[in-house]
Amino acid sequence: MSDEKVSMRPDDFESLGINTDSVMVPVYLGQNDKFKFNCHPGISCFNECCKNIDIVLTPYDVVRLKNNLGISSTEFIANFANFYEVDGHGLPGLNLKTKEDMKACEFLTAEGCAVYVDRPTACRYYALGNLAVHKKDSGVAETGYFVVQEDHCKGHFEDKEQTVAEYRHDQGLQEYDEMNLGFQELVLKKKSSGPTVGAPSARSMQLYFMAAYDMDRFREFIKSDGFKDVFDLPADEFEKIFSNEKALLKFSTRFLKQVLFGENTIAQKEDAADVRMQKRKQRMAKKQKELNDEAAGKDSN
Repeated sequence: MSDEKVSMRPDDFESLGINTDSVMVPVYLGQNDKFKFNCHPGISCFNECCKNIDIVLTPYDVVRLKNNLGISSTEFIANFANFYEVDGHGLPGLNLKTKEDMKACEFLTAEGCAVYVDRPTACRYYALGNLAVHKKDSGVAETGYFVVQEDHCKGHFEDKEQTVAEYRHDQGLQEYDEMNLGFQELVLKKKSSGPTVGAPSARSMQLYFMAAYDMDRFREFIKSDGFKDVFDLPADEFEKIFSNEKALLKFSTRFLKQVLFGENTIAQKEDAADVRMQKRKQRMAKKQKELNDEAAGKDSN
């Protein structure tokens, strides 16, 4: 990003759910720009930011957290996440659940975060935020960063100074950003397509949610005959997907881009359409037989 600073409008912050009364530095920062911030157990506001949260979870956040807890992605979603709608078509997203009757994080303890090593992306970024920014007289979007300074946070008055790049490195964000990139592209593509895509069907929504967030169910889906009837994956790629969750997550993004937006990067079998049609006819015939048998049973009575 260039050295030119870009001022932000209040609605830029409000769109991120940030209270503009608390934000003190409405300026984009580049990777090499410096800012002061430090959070540690000895600071007077320690844990305060975890007592009033609205944490959006990425698919990679779900993978890291469910593995930390030793449970399946399905169990994690049921017990530690809430649904919200990403857009007007009801595209599903996940928020981290809070403690009952409170806005505090489920994983907050007196000693700090119980899942700190696998904390979500949003927690790692705080007290930084990031947005896409367009350079002046250019249509090219770059990532810009800004400092979020809320009233309760005393970390901004600490002496520690670092560049944005140094802070991101210390917070382990390179891996998170890499794993989140495909998902972010998918959501942006859906939002930017608007009416050209239209409202997805209920089945498409279910497929999207499973492939995006419920990795354990998505893995089982790939093993199913329905998937194998359509897609032609080499054996070594199958093995990699099943043995490596990062590979599975990246594959899920490819799968959704192909299914929802026609970006064909996964080979399909030549007779896939015929096989699907034949199975559809079989299901319809079975359903019709069940209805006929049910009607015949009623007549006999």
